[in-house]
Amino acid sequence: MKKISYVTLAVILVFLVSISTRAAMMDLSVNGAITDDHTAREEQEGKALWQQIRIKENPCLDLTDENFAVLGEYFMGQMAGASHAAMNAMMTRMMGEDGEEQMHVVMGKRFSGCDTATAYPSNALGFMPMMAGMMGWQTLGKGGDSNMMGNFGAYGYGSSFFGFFGMLIMIIFWVLVIVAIVALIRWLIVQSQGSGRSNHAFDILKERYAKGEINKEEFEAKKQDLS
Repeated sequence: MKKISYVTLAVILVFLVSISTRAAMMDLSVNGAITDDHTAREEQEGKALWQQIRIKENPCLDLTDENFAVLGEYFMGQMAGASHAAMNAMMTRMMGEDGEEQMHVVMGKRFSGCDTATAYPSNALGFMPMMAGMMGWQTLGKGGDSNMMGNFGAYGYGSSFFGFFGMLIMIIFWVLVIVAIVALIRWLIVQSQGSGRSNHAFDILKERYAKGEINKEEFEAKKQDLS
């Protein structure tokens, strides 16, 4: 009966975690769908601007933060693929609209090669692992576009690399959850069985003492052993 209760508890825990995770993912998907058209337009603007500045001698001198922001949208779109809008929504949640805009400005400056030392916003700490992954893709500066495209080609141009990365993290998360639940169930069962055996042995010991098969000293000694 206790085993059934433990299994039921584990199923309920898995169900609750599943509902919570699914709700978060659905909410993120809705936000991503809402901003998808806007993100696509900014990607196109960034692409057009990138094509223009590649033919100039000193393009960085003429660029504003607004220009760098759309460049950042373009570069991020090339790396994130279909996950771009959802990632933007996630950044807005974590950093606010101003922080999300500043993050794209920084990406535009770094990935274009105009200012590779510019610092990320201080509130971008939670997003830095993702940025570190992106930095592995960057081939910056004029004349580096062929390298950049080559790196994209290694995963498929415009691929959803971070969509795959997110899915991988989710799989690892669920594996860890399942392993933890199985370990918890096994521990509870072992504890229950151990307690049952101990109580049963103590009952036998009391019965033997009551029948006079063992004296008080033996009873106390064996009781200490059981405890």
